[in-house]
Amino acid sequence: MSAKRDYYEVLGVSKTTSPEEIKKQYRKLALKFHPDRNKSDEAAEHFKEISEAYAVLSDPEKKQIYDQHGHAGVDGRYSSEDIFQGARGDFSDIFGRGGGGFESIFESIFGRGGGGGFGFNQQRGSDILYQTSVTLEDVLHGKKMEIEINKQIQCNTCNGTGCKPGTNKKTCSSCNGQGQVRQSRNMGFASFVTAVPCSSCRGNGTIIETPCDDCKGRAIKQGSKKVTFEIPPGIDSGDYTVQNEGNEIPNGSNGDLIIRVRVQPHSIFKRDGKDIFYDHNVSMVDAALGCDIIVPTLEGSEKIKVDSGSQPNTIVKLKGKGVPYINSRGRGDQYVRIVVNIPQKLNKQQKKLLDEFKKISE
Repeated sequence: MSAKRDYYEVLGVSKTTSPEEIKKQYRKLALKFHPDRNKSDEAAEHFKEISEAYAVLSDPEKKQIYDQHGHAGVDGRYSSEDIFQGARGDFSDIFGRGGGGFESIFESIFGRGGGGGFGFNQQRGSDILYQTSVTLEDVLHGKKMEIEINKQIQCNTCNGTGCKPGTNKKTCSSCNGQGQVRQSRNMGFASFVTAVPCSSCRGNGTIIETPCDDCKGRAIKQGSKKVTFEIPPGIDSGDYTVQNEGNEIPNGSNGDLIIRVRVQPHSIFKRDGKDIFYDHNVSMVDAALGCDIIVPTLEGSEKIKVDSGSQPNTIVKLKGKGVPYINSRGRGDQYVRIVVNIPQKLNKQQKKLLDEFKKISE
């Protein structure tokens, strides 16, 4: 799984685009990917993506945090519910006319939550991004890592109910626990009935009369958790997913932990995929006469033979001395490039010997 796309890229706007233009662009894209209009398999995911981007970029506070810290800043401070809550008025304004109503559009996309009523994007917690670096030796052997992350966790005081211990949720009397109420609109000779979230329970179907003192009725709170995961042998720089270790959410599934791995440059080796490259210097005499040399590998050292008459940039292959194929058997190779050193200064005796060598070689 890759990390989230940039919100500005998602909407096709820039940081300097006015709020009115952002709203206009969102409405254009939302209508394009509305599931009632667009029957492609990807429409629902696109609709979620552009709606989340608009919810953040249309809120000055969230937009400022996103501009400074990116997704990590927003996800670390807000739950999915928090992100969308502030934009409900805008969404209603955008879709409340001629489109079947805001709530009817989003209900089919984001599903129902809580007590069976409308739950706005409450089915899954948000992802968390964690960045780390590994050495080339870690790539060879793999690495077990244990990290502590700050995340939204289920409140252990109320066990995720949001209620003060010893109390329970009450069924909402306004919607009888359905989480939604029906509204009828007369349009000419026709009457249209739309299901909208219950304003009394905010679509949950239940009401918390005595909130938990610890989480204030949210059922989740900021906390920390130690997470252990394996960096597999053969890994390359990129994003990797630890499932269900992202932000937790009541009555839903956890988000994922996105591990952004950077393989550090090595001081003497260069890597190209599964293969390793190393330069070894030899004198022009050793290149001419041949010699045995000791070269380093990721696992120690190896003795190799330099044939007599070896030319500059001759390559010697050490089979199986590269890094492993990720999630597969086998390893790449190490390639040793012979770099022939030509002396820049010669003493009189060296010049004399080379002159004699030149004469007898003609």
